Amino acid sequence: MFPRLLKRASPKASPAARTHIVAGRELPLKVVENERARRLTLRIGPGGESLRVTIPPGVSSREVDRFLERHRGWLEEKLRKIPEEPLVRPGIKIPLRGVPHLIVHEPGTRGTVTAVTIDGQPALVISGDTRHLPRRLADFLKREAKREIEPLVARHTAHVGRRAKSIRYKDTSSRWGSCTSDGVLSFSWRIMMAPSPVINYLVAHEVAHLKEMNHGPRFWDLCETLCPDTERCKAWLKRNGTALQAIRFG
Repeated sequence: MFPRLLKRASPKASPAARTHIVAGRELPLKVVENERARRLTLRIGPGGESLRVTIPPGVSSREVDRFLERHRGWLEEKLRKIPEEPLVRPGIKIPLRGVPHLIVHEPGTRGTVTAVTIDGQPALVISGDTRHLPRRLADFLKREAKREIEPLVARHTAHVGRRAKSIRYKDTSSRWGSCTSDGVLSFSWRIMMAPSPVINYLVAHEVAHLKEMNHGPRFWDLCETLCPDTERCKAWLKRNGTALQAIRFG
């Protein structure tokens, strides 16, 4: 929990563009004053490429600096999990359903992606022009998401007695899934890089919103019913989600 801070007199924290150096990276820092905020909060932007501090009214720039310094260790730990050159390319590994797979490029054949085992090691063999490799891998993950998620939606909606109007797949940086009031479910296809139980939790979470459009006690009780491993999966996504969102597919 971040500490609650009393309002400070001027000089106030400036909303102008700043940078903050941490873990060897110079990151853009945005300071946002929110009249409803009761304490300072710190967020790492998608891909670990920026920082955002939300402050109550009247907090000084000096207090923001002290707050960042107190949380330097937390920031360094989080940023270490995010690769500095996350563009997918041959020779690196990315997870598929939580299992690291080596990316192998075979340019001599038509553009396909195949999950195989090479010398006992899981691999994704991607053919075609190397320029299109990231996009082909993204398309593969989208197809895998559709194949994995739609049966889970059917199972969980049957349990709650509600139907999904439609299912959409996106590449969102701010959230893993969503549910609209008219029953449209959306999922980030990047979730296919997470372990299968985490994928199931995400689907259960969004399906639960078909019945409970909030995050109150009844919502979380329903989540636990649909996915008894809710707490562990939610914690996994909180720890590792930023690193998955950092991977660039083009």
